[in-house]
Amino acid sequence: METTKQDESARVLVLGAGYGGLMAALRAADHATVTLVDPSSEFTERVRQHELAAGRATIGHPLAPLLRRKRIRHVPARATALDAHQRIVTTDSGEKLGYDRLVYALGSRTRGTGDGDGRVFTSETAAQLHKRLQDGPGRLVVVGGGATGIETAAELGEVTDWEVELVTAGQVGPSLSPKGRAHVREVLRALGVTLREGAAVTPADLDADAVVWNASLQPNTELATAAGITVGADGRITVDEHLRAVSHPDVYAAGDAAGAWTRDAGALRMACATALPVGTRAGRNAAADLTGDEPRPLRFRYQAQVLSLGRHDGLVQKVRRDDSPTDLVVTGRLAALAKEQVVRTTVRTLRLAAR
Repeated sequence: METTKQDESARVLVLGAGYGGLMAALRAADHATVTLVDPSSEFTERVRQHELAAGRATIGHPLAPLLRRKRIRHVPARATALDAHQRIVTTDSGEKLGYDRLVYALGSRTRGTGDGDGRVFTSETAAQLHKRLQDGPGRLVVVGGGATGIETAAELGEVTDWEVELVTAGQVGPSLSPKGRAHVREVLRALGVTLREGAAVTPADLDADAVVWNASLQPNTELATAAGITVGADGRITVDEHLRAVSHPDVYAAGDAAGAWTRDAGALRMACATALPVGTRAGRNAAADLTGDEPRPLRFRYQAQVLSLGRHDGLVQKVRRDDSPTDLVVTGRLAALAKEQVVRTTVRTLRLAAR
């Protein structure tokens, strides 16, 4: 087996151990000394959060086995300050970490609303939502007609005794073809999920015992903004084709925090499907920048969108390289199996990179 040698003088610091950050750390560690900062000791399969809400036992994987073979140092803390001029990150434990290159991969969170309303849950509070659902049947409203909202409503409609409604400001599945959207509507109806489209709401508008807010995502780029790193109108770090921050060439970005783009696909959406390849390229480029190799541009094009619709149905929507939908869809049990294999492959890909 071919092995690589780390350059101990080349220090790469990675913030965040999600899909993009963990992959960036694993790839950078082939050629540089890597420190990974994340408060959790586990990698979380974020794409399974709706399954956690429905009763899945765990969606976490210990970080230590993934990091051990690459000798990546894990700092179990939260980054609280970034000095981009001195190249120092400060953590909530007070530790100051220097770097030669930084990979900023702090991901995103559900754009919140209804603060202080105990009825409101998000993907990030899926475990608490599961506990709430055990208290007895009631009325549950899922807000957001994108992939996360659809998967959540279908999953909970299938496995709970709650009355489930999905509410969206526009059409359900706005990125799907008419054929794909029709299948989503059909499955939701069969699962007993009421669908209300064209309704812009706040939690205060809803007569519900519990609300799952899946309306949109907000990138976690507050540290970057405070450090003077340029972000775009969408709040994501503005990067060049090598994923280097345009305002700070010693900073790379990956995952949902990166405003990544390619000539084939255009601006990339926030998703696991984009985070892994972006993390791979950001990690490799950060190390290459320090070891005398030439950083390479990100290459990526879309192929399909894949949704689970409960445990027994799904949707594979074939898309063009720019993520626009075609008329080709696969549905039913075969699509559900395809979705499960896609999700499992993300973890397999990380484990392969760790080896």
